[in-house]
Amino acid sequence: MINFNEIKGFICDMDGVIYRGNQIIPGVREFIDWLNKENKKFLFLTNNSCYTPRELQQKLARMGLDVSEDHFYTSALATAAFLKDQAPGCSVYAIGEAALFNALYDAGITMNDINPDYVVVGEGKTYSFDTITKATNLVRNGAKLIGTNSDVSAPIENGIMPACGALVAPIEIATGKKAYFCGKPNPLMMRTGLRMLKCHSNEAVMVGDRMDTDIISGLESGMKTVLVLSGASTAETPKTYGYRPSAIFDNVGCIPGAAEEQK
Repeated sequence: MINFNEIKGFICDMDGVIYRGNQIIPGVREFIDWLNKENKKFLFLTNNSCYTPRELQQKLARMGLDVSEDHFYTSALATAAFLKDQAPGCSVYAIGEAALFNALYDAGITMNDINPDYVVVGEGKTYSFDTITKATNLVRNGAKLIGTNSDVSAPIENGIMPACGALVAPIEIATGKKAYFCGKPNPLMMRTGLRMLKCHSNEAVMVGDRMDTDIISGLESGMKTVLVLSGASTAETPKTYGYRPSAIFDNVGCIPGAAEEQK
């Protein structure tokens, strides 16, 4: 059981929780209004590596939501931070969107398609047979394989699309090498989120639509967890896992009502 009035911080996924593609999910506006009204700390922690925090802020603004840029953290930023810590000044061959390249450049990492230290794969339209062939041979020749996140799919308006875990799979299969994923449920990303909120894990809640990334990451970080059924999961989904969320709601708009009932 979660007493939402006692919780200080909320870490929320975005795809399937705040929006599906370019459509806002019902209840989101009420949820954000409640967070601001109750002075709750909150952070949108997304495994989507395609957008910078500023782009995410602008995307929500186009949906009529006013959220400042400092409320966002992405798997692209987590990947860049990991590589900067592991191998400062390293070089990579990257597949992904500008947000991933910007994060890597900002971390002092250079691009190299000849003999890179790492091959880094994120989501994006630059993914092609040629790029995975190049990545496969670089990994085969010794580059270490990194994925921004392990999600195999992501919700869109009319269904799902392949996500990073699915895009990395051909390289893993062809080389026999397993990727290291930096996004959720990696505890490094969760600890960063908690530091940004300045909250202890027992004061925070993880809100997400996936059992295999959002809920497990919150659980293993010592946080309470909320599964919303507005994205990848249905009411039946938790029954197939050996762990359960602390609470299940149709969408994030149900959280303010639950908090009001607890007063």
